[in-house]
Amino acid sequence: MTELTLIRHGQAHSSARDEKSYDALSELGYAQARCLGYFISQSHQFDRIISGTMNRQIETAKSLALSSIPHHIDKRLNEFDFFGIAKHLEDKHGLVKPDTDIAFQAYIPVLLTKWKNNSISSNVESYVDFRTRILEALKEIAEQSDSALIVTSTGVISTLTAVALNLDIEAKSKIFLNVSHTSMHKFSFRNNELHLHQFGATPHLDVHDTLREKTYA
Repeated sequence: MTELTLIRHGQAHSSARDEKSYDALSELGYAQARCLGYFISQSHQFDRIISGTMNRQIETAKSLALSSIPHHIDKRLNEFDFFGIAKHLEDKHGLVKPDTDIAFQAYIPVLLTKWKNNSISSNVESYVDFRTRILEALKEIAEQSDSALIVTSTGVISTLTAVALNLDIEAKSKIFLNVSHTSMHKFSFRNNELHLHQFGATPHLDVHDTLREKTYA
């Protein structure tokens, strides 16, 4: 049984209003990734690192500084089009992406529900297509690797967790909001079913003097 370790990228530019502005690590994001890389070098063995094509995912993978491990790119590990969906909600439903944490927590279930129910523009990747591509990617990686480290995003991790645990949108929204930057999550396939073994581990940050406080946005 192949166990796959997924990590969320380091902190990006959380105040951004569009994908282009968001898609780069902050200085803290780089520090989180370097800290994780050192932890992995002392405690884990992976045969490959696989990231999506997004800058924040690639920058995280490179900042791990695990140069002896081959780094592969797979666009199926990319995040869903959060800003595209948010723009549709604003244009068609008058729902503006909020600026406060409390309002954002209430906004996410609405966004995910409308997306899953196909209440979003056809120009945006559907929930079904997103779910299908990330599951296909994970299955293929599990077949080809004994111990892959996968650098991806919170939408991918929360969706896979929801699939493994059969969670509804309300529960998935809570998962989405609680995937911290550079946290570690472990999955496997058994009888073609996805199983979750670990969620949200941050041992590299928990013992760090200056990086102990987790970030989510």
